[in-house]
Amino acid sequence: MRQLPFLLLVALLAAALTACASSPSRPARPSFAIAIHGGAGVIDKATTTPEERDAYLASLRSALAAGRDELARGGTAMDACEKVVRILEDDPSFNAGKGAVFTEAGTHELDASIMDGATLKAGAVAGVRTVRNPISLARLVMERTRHILLIADGAEQFATEMAVERVGNSWFDTPKRREALEKELEQRRRGVTGDDIARHQDYRGTVGAVALDTHGNLAAATSTGGMTAKKWGRVGDSPIIGAGTYANNKTCAVSGTGTGEQFIRHTIAKSIAAAIEYRGMTAHQAAHHAVHGLLDPDDGGVIVVSHTGEIAMIFNTIGMYRGAADSSGRFEVGIWEEVTK
Repeated sequence: MRQLPFLLLVALLAAALTACASSPSRPARPSFAIAIHGGAGVIDKATTTPEERDAYLASLRSALAAGRDELARGGTAMDACEKVVRILEDDPSFNAGKGAVFTEAGTHELDASIMDGATLKAGAVAGVRTVRNPISLARLVMERTRHILLIADGAEQFATEMAVERVGNSWFDTPKRREALEKELEQRRRGVTGDDIARHQDYRGTVGAVALDTHGNLAAATSTGGMTAKKWGRVGDSPIIGAGTYANNKTCAVSGTGTGEQFIRHTIAKSIAAAIEYRGMTAHQAAHHAVHGLLDPDDGGVIVVSHTGEIAMIFNTIGMYRGAADSSGRFEVGIWEEVTK
């Protein structure tokens, strides 16, 4: 009789092992994952030439590969996000850094932020005019000060103290952005309303990256030139933690692109993290709810990487420059609905 419990235990263990062996295996959790975006204000599919499309896709692939390779060799999520955003800031195709849009006064004012999901530390700058790579200055705000956000002249003075690379404001000029400014100012002279202008201008462009590294840490980074013909001192969501950028190892990392005022009103990035933490949503569910449930149609989109390595890229515009990669071999970029390898 004393052997019965032991024999019963053996039988139950054997049954459990048999059940496990016969059940389908779950997909392996990625050891790293990264998503990037180049803005939700995209080129028109109907009028875009194959050469233009391929040039954008090549830029996205190059930035995505740099971030993926950083993570694959054991680099941090912070380093991967900063590296990707610096590449996109230096690419005149996107509305950040070199390709930043013009203000109403014909100048450039740049914003950026970065956040470490492991510590919840963050850094941001707004209204900088001579910093070649605002995302790196934002990281220095996080690492070298007690603060989170520095603006305008104060951020410029900090850039001098940190000896980051500087350029003249005109260095950010591109013919495409000059044309967009002139078109919008002409529409204003003709009495076209702000809402009508916004629907036809490349005002939603931003660049960003979110990543999970092999150490289990998350990070997010976002950089922008703002909106075409913006008023003096206007700041959107990109440098606002919880609106355009957020990272928390318990939930996810988020970077947004779109109508900044809307992202601020709805604290989109933090709302996605909260939906994962408190409502048990997946990254895809939380991002979809935020973009299609909180924002208005045509407001923009988000990229999300969760603490489990799930990637979501959701938008309610005609498209979003974007890319995703992970340790399983996934590597894809896209502009409109479809994605390519």
